Amino acid sequence: MCSCLCLCLFTDLTADTLRVMAVGVVGYGHLGQYLVERIQKEGHSLGLRLAFVWNRNPQKLRASVPEELILDQLSHFPEKNADLIVEVCHPQVVKDFGAEFLSHAHLLVGSPSALSDLQLNKQLRQTAQHHGKTLYVPSGALWGSQDIQRLSDSGTLTNLFIRMSKHPSCFRLTGDGPKDWTEGEGRRVLFKGSVADLCPLAPNNVNTMAAAAIAADSLGFSGVMGEIVSDTALKEYHIVEVEVTGANGFSVTSVRRNPAQLGAVTGSATYASFWSSLLACKGQRAGVCLC
Repeated sequence: MCSCLCLCLFTDLTADTLRVMAVGVVGYGHLGQYLVERIQKEGHSLGLRLAFVWNRNPQKLRASVPEELILDQLSHFPEKNADLIVEVCHPQVVKDFGAEFLSHAHLLVGSPSALSDLQLNKQLRQTAQHHGKTLYVPSGALWGSQDIQRLSDSGTLTNLFIRMSKHPSCFRLTGDGPKDWTEGEGRRVLFKGSVADLCPLAPNNVNTMAAAAIAADSLGFSGVMGEIVSDTALKEYHIVEVEVTGANGFSVTSVRRNPAQLGAVTGSATYASFWSSLLACKGQRAGVCLC
């Protein structure tokens, strides 16, 4: 499968990168609000402007978003002529609108767990290539994503394992979640297996793992292994552990502690990371780009 996977690095300042980029934001949860606020405050100096903002409940937008920028019907997004659409809503939106988004604009997909659907993954890649657009995948809380990608591209990546540990209140599972937990129970492994199987179970919790599967293109979603752990001791942060194995005995293990409030799906450091990913969405070629 041709991915045209590239490192999302700033390129030289050309006429294209200097022009104002119109950004549409799909989703207005905590991350969407953060991005919209920063674009409104800092966008002018960075060559960004809001094209539109969409939320399932448009009333939530009216206190903070100008009326002319509120998109009531998501299907009407082409009328806003966005250069880049940022999805920070739900994997289902990627499934329903991803290909249509890419037929009109570049797409920064904040729910990359949707790409564990191989048919959708293939469709979005082909649509991006056909229309000369870029499907951007943010690295999020994945430490060392570009190093993993280099190993994969060189054919020397043999195994990749990621463990995400959070307080049980932070998990949003589609099946039976950790609803019967009690304070002080400690660690409980909720799932261990391929990221392909894990993404549908916890689509809002494992986007970091999905980004890893994109970086490790030679292994893919079925070849990257993941584990999610409920731990009542983790009241102030999430933990992401990454174990990378390469040829000839090469290995790297990293542990990242991401500050997070109780019940928060996304750690606080991920907000700034996502903003950096958005700023990197310039000057790339058609295909998939990890940023």
